[in-house]
Amino acid sequence: MGQKLLIVEDEEDLRIVLQYSLQKEGFTVYTTAKGSEGIALCKTVKPDLMILDLNLPDMYGIDVCSTIRSSPGIENLAILMLTAKTQEQDRVKGFEVGADDYVLKPFSTKELILRIKALLRRSFDPQKKSILMFGNIRMEPLSHQCFVDEEEISLTALEFRLLQKFLENIGVVLTREILLQDVWNMDPKVNTRTVDKHVQRLRNKLGGSGQFVHTIRGIGYRLRLPKENP
Repeated sequence: MGQKLLIVEDEEDLRIVLQYSLQKEGFTVYTTAKGSEGIALCKTVKPDLMILDLNLPDMYGIDVCSTIRSSPGIENLAILMLTAKTQEQDRVKGFEVGADDYVLKPFSTKELILRIKALLRRSFDPQKKSILMFGNIRMEPLSHQCFVDEEEISLTALEFRLLQKFLENIGVVLTREILLQDVWNMDPKVNTRTVDKHVQRLRNKLGGSGQFVHTIRGIGYRLRLPKENP
Protein backbone atom coordinates (compact mmCIF):
# COMPACT_ATOMS: atom_id res chain seq x y z
CA MET A 1 0.00 0.00 0.00
CA GLY A 2 1.32 3.43 -0.97
CA GLN A 3 1.32 6.57 1.14
CA LYS A 4 -2.17 7.67 2.10
CA LEU A 5 -3.69 10.90 0.81
CA LEU A 6 -6.99 12.49 1.73
CA ILE A 7 -8.73 14.82 -0.74
CA VAL A 8 -11.29 17.18 0.80
CA GLU A 9 -12.84 18.88 -2.24
CA ASP A 10 -16.48 19.61 -3.07
CA GLU A 11 -16.03 19.87 -6.86
CA GLU A 12 -16.85 16.31 -7.87
CA ASP A 13 -15.18 16.40 -11.29
CA LEU A 14 -11.94 17.75 -9.82
CA ARG A 15 -12.08 15.26 -6.96
CA ILE A 16 -12.44 12.34 -9.37
CA VAL A 17 -9.62 13.55 -11.63
CA LEU A 18 -7.27 14.05 -8.67
CA GLN A 19 -8.11 10.68 -7.18
CA TYR A 20 -7.44 8.92 -10.50
CA SER A 21 -4.17 10.80 -11.13
CA LEU A 22 -2.85 10.23 -7.61
CA GLN A 23 -3.75 6.56 -7.61
CA LYS A 24 -1.75 6.19 -10.84
CA GLU A 25 1.22 7.60 -8.90
CA GLY A 26 0.89 4.78 -6.39
CA PHE A 27 -0.90 6.64 -3.61
CA THR A 28 -3.80 5.24 -1.61
CA VAL A 29 -6.45 7.94 -1.92
CA TYR A 30 -9.47 8.74 0.24
CA THR A 31 -11.96 11.46 -0.71
CA THR A 32 -14.80 13.48 0.74
CA ALA A 33 -16.70 16.64 -0.17
CA LYS A 34 -17.18 17.86 3.41
CA GLY A 35 -14.80 19.34 5.93
CA SER A 36 -16.40 17.59 8.90
CA GLU A 37 -16.02 14.21 7.17
CA GLY A 38 -12.43 15.10 6.33
CA ILE A 39 -11.63 15.66 10.00
CA ALA A 40 -13.27 12.35 10.91
CA LEU A 41 -11.31 10.50 8.20
CA CYS A 42 -8.05 12.01 9.45
CA LYS A 43 -8.70 10.38 12.81
CA THR A 44 -9.59 6.98 11.38
CA VAL A 45 -7.38 6.42 8.32
CA LYS A 46 -4.47 8.65 9.49
CA PRO A 47 -3.44 9.95 6.05
CA ASP A 48 0.11 11.14 5.35
CA LEU A 49 -1.15 14.29 3.64
CA MET A 50 -4.44 16.11 3.18
CA ILE A 51 -5.36 18.12 0.09
CA LEU A 52 -7.83 20.66 1.43
CA ASP A 53 -10.08 23.03 -0.51
CA LEU A 54 -10.89 26.31 1.22
CA ASN A 55 -14.50 26.58 0.05
CA LEU A 56 -16.46 23.60 1.34
CA PRO A 57 -20.23 23.22 1.74
CA ASP A 58 -20.30 22.62 5.49
CA MET A 59 -17.32 24.54 6.87
CA TYR A 60 -14.50 26.80 5.77
CA GLY A 61 -11.22 25.07 4.93
CA ILE A 62 -9.38 27.42 7.29
CA ASP A 63 -11.49 26.02 10.16
CA VAL A 64 -10.76 22.46 9.07
CA CYS A 65 -7.03 23.19 9.13
CA SER A 66 -7.28 24.89 12.52
CA THR A 67 -9.19 21.91 13.95
CA ILE A 68 -6.57 19.47 12.64
CA ARG A 69 -3.74 21.46 14.22
CA SER A 70 -5.46 21.38 17.61
CA SER A 71 -6.38 17.67 17.52
CA PRO A 72 -3.94 15.31 19.31
CA GLY A 73 -2.78 12.46 17.13
CA ILE A 74 -3.34 14.21 13.81
CA GLU A 75 -1.98 17.67 14.59
CA ASN A 76 1.18 17.17 12.49
CA LEU A 77 -0.57 16.01 9.33
CA ALA A 78 0.86 17.61 6.18
CA ILE A 79 -1.78 19.96 4.73
CA LEU A 80 -1.79 21.34 1.20
CA MET A 81 -4.54 23.91 0.60
CA LEU A 82 -6.42 24.57 -2.64
CA THR A 83 -8.44 27.66 -3.47
CA ALA A 84 -9.82 29.52 -6.45
CA LYS A 85 -9.22 32.82 -4.72
CA THR A 86 -6.23 34.89 -5.75
CA GLN A 87 -6.06 37.32 -2.83
CA GLU A 88 -2.81 37.16 -0.90
CA GLN A 89 -4.69 37.39 2.37
CA ASP A 90 -6.38 34.01 1.84
CA ARG A 91 -2.99 32.42 1.44
CA VAL A 92 -1.75 34.20 4.54
CA LYS A 93 -4.71 32.95 6.61
CA GLY A 94 -3.96 29.40 5.51
CA PHE A 95 -0.37 29.63 6.66
CA GLU A 96 -1.37 31.32 9.91
CA VAL A 97 -3.50 28.36 10.96
CA GLY A 98 -0.83 25.86 9.98
CA ALA A 99 -1.09 24.91 6.29
CA ASP A 100 2.19 23.56 4.89
CA ASP A 101 1.72 24.56 1.26
CA TYR A 102 -0.77 26.33 -0.96
CA VAL A 103 -1.88 25.90 -4.60
CA LEU A 104 -4.14 28.29 -6.46
CA LYS A 105 -6.81 27.06 -8.87
CA PRO A 106 -6.61 26.50 -11.75
CA PHE A 107 -3.49 24.36 -11.50
CA SER A 108 -1.91 21.54 -13.46
CA THR A 109 -2.23 18.08 -11.96
CA LYS A 110 1.46 17.56 -12.65
CA GLU A 111 2.38 20.60 -10.56
CA LEU A 112 0.16 19.47 -7.71
CA ILE A 113 1.71 15.99 -7.72
CA LEU A 114 5.19 17.49 -7.58
CA ARG A 115 4.18 19.68 -4.62
CA ILE A 116 2.65 16.68 -2.86
CA LYS A 117 5.76 14.58 -3.35
CA ALA A 118 7.96 17.44 -2.14
CA LEU A 119 5.94 17.74 1.06
CA LEU A 120 5.97 14.00 1.66
CA ARG A 121 9.64 13.69 0.89
CA ARG A 122 10.55 16.59 3.16
CA SER A 123 13.27 17.25 0.60
CA PHE A 124 16.49 18.76 1.89
CA ASP A 125 19.66 19.95 0.25
CA PRO A 126 22.06 16.97 0.40
CA GLN A 127 24.94 19.41 0.93
CA LYS A 128 23.51 20.45 4.30
CA LYS A 129 24.69 18.80 7.52
CA SER A 130 23.13 15.43 8.24
CA ILE A 131 22.85 16.30 11.95
CA LEU A 132 22.22 19.72 13.50
CA MET A 133 22.71 20.23 17.23
CA PHE A 134 22.26 23.02 19.76
CA GLY A 135 22.05 22.60 23.52
CA ASN A 136 19.87 19.53 24.11
CA ILE A 137 18.24 19.80 20.65
CA ARG A 138 19.30 17.39 17.92
CA MET A 139 17.87 17.44 14.40
CA GLU A 140 18.44 14.86 11.66
CA PRO A 141 17.15 16.47 8.44
CA LEU A 142 17.69 13.45 6.20
CA SER A 143 15.42 11.26 8.34
CA HIS A 144 13.18 14.22 9.29
CA GLN A 145 13.57 13.62 13.02
CA CYS A 146 14.05 16.00 15.92
CA PHE A 147 15.01 15.15 19.50
CA VAL A 148 15.06 17.06 22.79
CA ASP A 149 17.02 15.30 25.55
CA GLU A 150 17.09 12.26 23.23
CA GLU A 151 13.29 12.10 23.20
CA GLU A 152 11.80 12.49 19.73
CA ILE A 153 9.30 15.31 19.25
CA SER A 154 6.77 15.54 16.42
CA LEU A 155 6.84 18.63 14.22
CA THR A 156 4.81 19.72 11.20
CA ALA A 157 6.66 20.27 7.93
CA LEU A 158 6.72 24.03 8.48
CA GLU A 159 7.79 23.75 12.12
CA PHE A 160 10.62 21.46 11.03
CA ARG A 161 11.79 23.91 8.36
CA LEU A 162 11.56 26.78 10.83
CA LEU A 163 13.66 25.02 13.47
CA GLN A 164 16.13 23.91 10.81
CA LYS A 165 16.53 27.53 9.73
CA PHE A 166 17.35 28.51 13.31
CA LEU A 167 19.79 25.62 13.77
CA GLU A 168 21.61 26.53 10.57
CA ASN A 169 21.97 30.12 11.76
CA ILE A 170 22.82 29.86 15.47
CA GLY A 171 23.36 33.30 17.01
CA VAL A 172 22.16 35.10 13.88
CA VAL A 173 19.17 37.43 14.09
CA LEU A 174 16.60 36.24 11.55
CA THR A 175 14.06 38.91 10.67
CA ARG A 176 10.42 38.06 10.09
CA GLU A 177 10.95 39.06 6.45
CA ILE A 178 13.81 36.57 6.03
CA LEU A 179 11.78 33.79 7.65
CA LEU A 180 8.71 34.52 5.52
CA GLN A 181 10.81 34.37 2.37
CA ASP A 182 13.02 31.38 3.21
CA VAL A 183 10.65 29.15 5.20
CA TRP A 184 7.23 30.04 3.77
CA ASN A 185 8.31 31.19 0.29
CA MET A 186 6.07 34.21 0.77
CA ASP A 187 6.47 37.84 -0.19
CA PRO A 188 8.44 39.33 2.75
CA LYS A 189 6.39 42.52 2.50
CA VAL A 190 3.15 40.75 3.46
CA ASN A 191 1.73 41.93 6.79
CA THR A 192 1.06 38.78 8.80
CA ARG A 193 1.53 37.24 12.23
CA THR A 194 2.28 33.86 10.65
CA VAL A 195 5.91 33.80 11.81
CA ASP A 196 5.11 34.76 15.39
CA LYS A 197 2.35 32.16 15.69
CA HIS A 198 4.56 29.37 14.36
CA VAL A 199 7.49 30.36 16.58
CA GLN A 200 5.18 30.14 19.59
CA ARG A 201 3.98 26.69 18.52
CA LEU A 202 7.58 25.59 18.03
CA ARG A 203 8.56 26.86 21.48
CA ASN A 204 5.70 24.93 23.03
CA LYS A 205 6.78 21.70 21.36
CA LEU A 206 10.40 22.21 22.41
CA GLY A 207 9.29 22.47 26.03
CA GLY A 208 11.99 23.97 28.24
CA SER A 209 14.28 24.25 25.22
CA GLY A 210 11.86 26.73 23.70
CA GLN A 211 13.67 29.39 25.72
CA PHE A 212 16.57 29.06 23.27
CA VAL A 213 14.48 30.89 20.64
CA HIS A 214 14.76 34.52 21.70
CA THR A 215 12.58 37.35 20.46
CA ILE A 216 14.40 40.41 19.17
CA ARG A 217 11.67 42.96 19.67
CA GLY A 218 10.55 44.66 16.48
CA ILE A 219 12.98 42.64 14.35
CA GLY A 220 12.67 38.87 14.56
CA TYR A 221 14.24 35.92 16.37
CA ARG A 222 17.60 34.41 17.27
CA LEU A 223 18.64 31.00 18.57
CA ARG A 224 20.99 31.33 21.54
CA LEU A 225 21.57 29.90 25.00
CA PRO A 226 19.79 31.66 27.90
CA LYS A 227 23.05 32.70 29.59
CA GLU A 228 24.36 34.50 26.52
CA ASN A 229 24.17 38.27 26.44
CA PRO A 230 21.29 39.71 24.33
